[in-house]
Amino acid sequence: MSPTETPHHRQREIFSVGKAAHLDTPLRHFIYRPDNLAGKYVKPGDRVLDFGCGPGFFTRAFTKRVGENGQVFSMDLQEEMLAIVQGKMEAEGLAQRVTTHQCLPDSINLPAELNGTFDFATAIFVVHEVPDPEKLFREIALLLRTGGTFFFSEPPFEVSGREFREKVALAEEAGFRQVDRGFYFVNRMVVMRKG
Repeated sequence: MSPTETPHHRQREIFSVGKAAHLDTPLRHFIYRPDNLAGKYVKPGDRVLDFGCGPGFFTRAFTKRVGENGQVFSMDLQEEMLAIVQGKMEAEGLAQRVTTHQCLPDSINLPAELNGTFDFATAIFVVHEVPDPEKLFREIALLLRTGGTFFFSEPPFEVSGREFREKVALAEEAGFRQVDRGFYFVNRMVVMRKG
């Protein structure tokens, strides 16, 4: 077992920015309906943490939903992905609502003064690429306000049911409790609340 592999986790390769266009297609919008997800969990004025945002597939819906008084922090390890997000938001006149942030390989790395200020956080189809999910969940828990919501989903072709359950247990150890569990299209999904 390598240093990045634990009983809970086997780190997968990071999704290539060269394939970014595959993540933002009309078919994916039809299947995943990011506007519906945003409408269910995000309110105008919210501060949203979109971890592993890639080319901004969900960022756009979150940004529209938070309105002029809200803020979306779109974060990714790859600077090129963040440039795509920034370009899309500028083209739609939404750039002032979005903060792009390049994570470190082993940390979200946001300043401590943002702890407890986020209302909603996502980690959609990305935790399997993270070297230390336990640390990630602790960081997200710190950043969310008490009562804040965390939406976590993983694809079944990358993450087995057992591995997903083990990751959910890690999130619970970080301070989250489950409020909903099921499937997001064919992907395993859990909605958790802090505190």
